Amino acid sequence: MTDAQETLPETQTVPQLSDSELKAKRKKSLIFVALILVIAVAIYLIWKLFFNQSVSTDNVYVGAETASVTSMVTGQVADVLVSDTEQVKKGQVLVQVDPRDAEIALAQAKAELIKAQRQYKQTAANSSALNSQVFVSDDGIHSAEAQVAKAKAELNKAQDELNRRQQLSASGAISKEELSTAQSAVNNAQAGFDLAQAGLAQAKSSQKAAQSSLAANNALIQGSNEHSTPDVLVAQAKLKQAELDLERTVIKAPFDGVVTSRKIQVGQRVAPGSVLLMVVPISQLYVDANFKESQLERVKPGQKVTLTSDLYGDSVEYTGTVVGFSGGTGAAFALIPAQNATGNWIKVVQRLPVRIRLDQQQLAEHPLRVGLSMEAKIDLSTK
Repeated sequence: MTDAQETLPETQTVPQLSDSELKAKRKKSLIFVALILVIAVAIYLIWKLFFNQSVSTDNVYVGAETASVTSMVTGQVADVLVSDTEQVKKGQVLVQVDPRDAEIALAQAKAELIKAQRQYKQTAANSSALNSQVFVSDDGIHSAEAQVAKAKAELNKAQDELNRRQQLSASGAISKEELSTAQSAVNNAQAGFDLAQAGLAQAKSSQKAAQSSLAANNALIQGSNEHSTPDVLVAQAKLKQAELDLERTVIKAPFDGVVTSRKIQVGQRVAPGSVLLMVVPISQLYVDANFKESQLERVKPGQKVTLTSDLYGDSVEYTGTVVGFSGGTGAAFALIPAQNATGNWIKVVQRLPVRIRLDQQQLAEHPLRVGLSMEAKIDLSTK
């Protein structure tokens, strides 16, 4: 670089602005910046009020209240009438369990019911017999009382004879042998009297025993009949259980749907609670849309939703309705929840599942399957 380039000519000077010109230029700059801010705020308000009327997400999956078809009885599988992907109707037979064990149990339950009814009849007949015994015991008591009275009279007679002979014996009118005979007669009469009293007591005891047996027998059948006594009711309950077990050997579809996850084969032995297969109600599907928590400020139940499925593309649209929100985020119910109480914690925006009900007619026209992904857009302007 030359010396001429390093120095300015003495005749060239830098123009200087006056204070008023600087203030005017600064004012124009501030007005321009303020105008830009006003325009930005106006654009944001217009977008917020007129264009921000929806929220959308592609974190959407189809779900359903699937039914796990289980066995309610123990037995060997005799026949499996459906296979995976097969559509079934409500009440259609899916699996047949060998019914022979259930049929035997049913026959045994019927026999137990007949036995219980006969036992009731026998108990009722015993009551009649015991009641007759009570009446008969009354006659026995009366007879025993008569025997006591007779023995008492004989004892009194013998005692009187003994008293007369004792008086005559003092004057020597009778011999000692006659006195001894009179004393023996008194003793025999006393023994007869004691025996008669024992017989009366035994007759009364027999009557009390008969009355107790009658009361106990009546307690078994009191207030009931052949169809309402406890033993009969228990037998009837066992019969109903046996009938139900026999009915459950035929396993039917709980609702219309598609068979999936078939795990059962012919000849396999099953136990109560064994999962045989699953039925998915494709006509009653719903959607769980996982929206960010920052998107849910204006989302309310009842709002309309537009959905598209990756299965059919954008050409097919579904109409849905917001039903409600899950009780917690996906992370809250994860098998291993996130532990945020650490020193290197980083905030992560959480997603909350939003349940959406689909239109049944649209589902019938374009069926979906559980687990398919969709895109959902909620119209915030609807109520």
